[in-house]
Amino acid sequence: MKANLLIFGTKNFNNSLDEVKEDLGFTFEFFDPNKFSNPTASNISAIVVENITCEDKTVLSFINKVLNKPILLLESRNSSIICKHSDKITLPINFTELKSKIINLITVNRFNNNSSIKIKNYILDKNEKKLKNESLFIIITEREVQLIELLYNAKQPLSKKIILKEIWKYAEDADTHTVETHIYRLRKKILQKFNESDFIMNSKTGYSI
Repeated sequence: MKANLLIFGTKNFNNSLDEVKEDLGFTFEFFDPNKFSNPTASNISAIVVENITCEDKTVLSFINKVLNKPILLLESRNSSIICKHSDKITLPINFTELKSKIINLITVNRFNNNSSIKIKNYILDKNEKKLKNESLFIIITEREVQLIELLYNAKQPLSKKIILKEIWKYAEDADTHTVETHIYRLRKKILQKFNESDFIMNSKTGYSI
């Protein structure tokens, strides 16, 4: 697996990791506060943190701002340092386990990112078939998932004919109330749970999110 890892570690730890990078098969970027001003770090697949560096306020501040990146914490035995992480390994490192953990973290993260979409103040979870808003959620059907995703990706109003063709594969001249019925039911669910009446909007040109 090709992956670029952002490493937060002491000098000794970074040097040790650099020596085995060919065996691990990843590329590394060692944290430099002057270089990584963008907290999203879009070219990074995962983050590895040696727990000692969690005491550094600069490091901790950056880690807490990073979005949607899995974090592997390398933790010393009996450590009391608290640091944000997705998974952890107790030092000393078994490099086979380290590689396996990193691959698993990246795979799970990619799956989760592909299965969920942020729409307005909501999360559309395509895997669980849920529309979520903080601690609240509604269960939606596969068709409703497809409908929400289609309207969101379109970025412009879509006519009933286009929706029928894209989701139900109906001919453009089909005379049916399928779209209206599904949108009515979905709007009702959203209104009852979230008290939101404008999630799906309609105009003369069609439906939109």
